[in-house]
Amino acid sequence: MTMNREFPRGTRCAVSALFLLMSVVLPSLSSAQEVPVFQITPVQSAIKFDVKASVPIEGTFDQWSASLTFTSPDVETATIDVEIQAASVDTGSGLKNGKLKSSDFFDVDNNPLITFKSNKVVQTSPVTFELDGNFTIRGVTKAEKLALTVSGRGTGTGLINGTMAFDRKDYGMNSSIPFIKIADRVEVIVSLKFTRVSGPPVVFKQ
Repeated sequence: MTMNREFPRGTRCAVSALFLLMSVVLPSLSSAQEVPVFQITPVQSAIKFDVKASVPIEGTFDQWSASLTFTSPDVETATIDVEIQAASVDTGSGLKNGKLKSSDFFDVDNNPLITFKSNKVVQTSPVTFELDGNFTIRGVTKAEKLALTVSGRGTGTGLINGTMAFDRKDYGMNSSIPFIKIADRVEVIVSLKFTRVSGPPVVFKQ
């Protein structure tokens, strides 16, 4: 004998709602799994700067973090965010370090972070890119461009080498260092070691 059992109306509504919720959530989870996920390795990376001057001024930042994120496998959906501890500047000279940390330059007491946050990526060749972004130093934010070259394409690991140049006086750094003539143009050089830790490969333009 076959018995047909019918759920109470309230139970049927709850079951229907559960299936509706699953239909919404599961595709979202599936799409999230299709996004490339990358990790930057700081010990194999560096952020440097160079300023033309009568006495060379160049150095590194010892404390910083960077992220490379995607919203899809398309390479032009990438976002690069860099956050630097301004007080970690190291030129190899205590005099230069102290002057750069002062209110005349980085003003680290009031503005401890130097940041770059990209908002647009354009692939300009099989291995080169231009990133538009907001650059902030000593509390002033302006649009700047970061030019990148990527090695290791298609392998899931490699290097991002980039350069960004800016005019220091645009950010209120109008002073000089005693007995040293400094150019206005500052060049920032980044070298970021990346590894894809999950998700699909990035899709490049040919």
